Amino acid sequence: MAAVSSASDTVDSRGRHPPERRLLILGGPQSGKTCTANTILGDEVFDAGTETTHSNVGQTEIYGRRVTVVDTPPWIIPSDPEDNTEADNNEDAGAESDTPLRAPPSLDSEGPCMGAILCPPGPHAILLVVSVTQPFTDTQRRAAEEQLGALGGGTWRYSMVLFTGVDKLPKGVFIEEHIANTGESLQWLVERCGSRYHPFDNTRKETEDNTQVPELMEKVEEMITDNQGWYFEVNELILLEEEQARRALEEERMRMEEHARQREQMIGGPPRELRVLLLGWKGVGKSSVGNAILGRRFFESGQETELCLRRQALVSGRRVTIVDTPGWDWFSVRRTPKRIRQESQRGAALLRPGPHTLLLVLPVVSSLTARKRRTLLAHIETLFGDSACLHTMILFSCGDWLGRTPIEEHILRGGRELQRLLEYCGNYYHVLDSKVPGKDRSVSVLLDKIEEMIRENGDKAFLPIQTEWLSEDSSYSSDNTEPEDDCRGCQLQ
Repeated sequence: MAAVSSASDTVDSRGRHPPERRLLILGGPQSGKTCTANTILGDEVFDAGTETTHSNVGQTEIYGRRVTVVDTPPWIIPSDPEDNTEADNNEDAGAESDTPLRAPPSLDSEGPCMGAILCPPGPHAILLVVSVTQPFTDTQRRAAEEQLGALGGGTWRYSMVLFTGVDKLPKGVFIEEHIANTGESLQWLVERCGSRYHPFDNTRKETEDNTQVPELMEKVEEMITDNQGWYFEVNELILLEEEQARRALEEERMRMEEHARQREQMIGGPPRELRVLLLGWKGVGKSSVGNAILGRRFFESGQETELCLRRQALVSGRRVTIVDTPGWDWFSVRRTPKRIRQESQRGAALLRPGPHTLLLVLPVVSSLTARKRRTLLAHIETLFGDSACLHTMILFSCGDWLGRTPIEEHILRGGRELQRLLEYCGNYYHVLDSKVPGKDRSVSVLLDKIEEMIRENGDKAFLPIQTEWLSEDSSYSSDNTEPEDDCRGCQLQ
């Protein structure tokens, strides 16, 4: 914070401009900030019918003095575990709350520093708008404290509480009584502002006896006098951090927009279909993984899969088709029965015109030896050809065993064999907690990775079915009776 004498910024040396006062208005959701700004300006300068998303500036002249008013977006109410629990209980009971709903911070959210920048070289007064119609809890107090803290040190000496909605107070109740009865949080805020406060009734803006704006400006003058004519200036380091944060948010927004654009180009239009073949040795949890992805218990887990089974569901806006296959032997391809090997190929044939992804399931609790790695790759290349590596992704199951350990750290600990397997798959991998179907939020991320793989493969978006995978006497289990009907509406071919 920099303290600068007001003598140089409020009166032009040649007297060309009237002395200026700059007001920065802060407040929570539905506090009446914008209406207050309009009342001070004496006109509907700002749109009070919509939520403010970016700081706006307005100017007027009051008794020969130019007044600049900056309206800012509402500050974010910090989350409180107790409040969340209470909100859940209210929702279950069908109760309504007077506390404004907390909107999650968006990429467009803007801090108070931007408002301070719009009234250079800095505001003379920071008006904290609080509505008397809303409860002022400790959560709101912390929000106000965090908002001023974002501007830097020394802000409280320039701050004043401005109470809106005073026309809603019971008849005969003055603002002082309201402060005393509301609780310690509001009393703390008023005391922190040096007991500077002002009641405001935005319904009286057009009445002839409306003296509240001149009275407010008198209190602002008193505060400026107490501050020896100085104004508040945001620290340059804080401004730099604010600009860096805004650039990061803008880059993230552009990245998300580009991702969405690429997805639309790749997909061609909803619904999108992703075809996935589950592979792996016996007992790795392929059926549980299929249930976790589809969000329902389509596949029977806990027992050995004998025949391929195809199931389909809408997941995160995509039509996902999954085929579960019998497990291989971990020791060698020869020890996997011919019937099981043929069944794996027929599973791919159920995903006409071919699977987008071969999802190789690998439990995080199992170690990968050189023999296991060679056996896995031998199965894939023998059954699906050399190009299968372009469509293979490692799916680490039993992700709950990792606890707080990042999957990347687990891969490093897994040794060279695990890393070589990932290199074979183009380093495409994902970790999934398959214990509770439909509860793992990472399923959507997995589908994003599958679509990324499809995009990277270009004109080889899927693994084409080979004629040798089919035979007239083949038997399989499917949710459809005719394989020719498989994936007829696919948009990713």
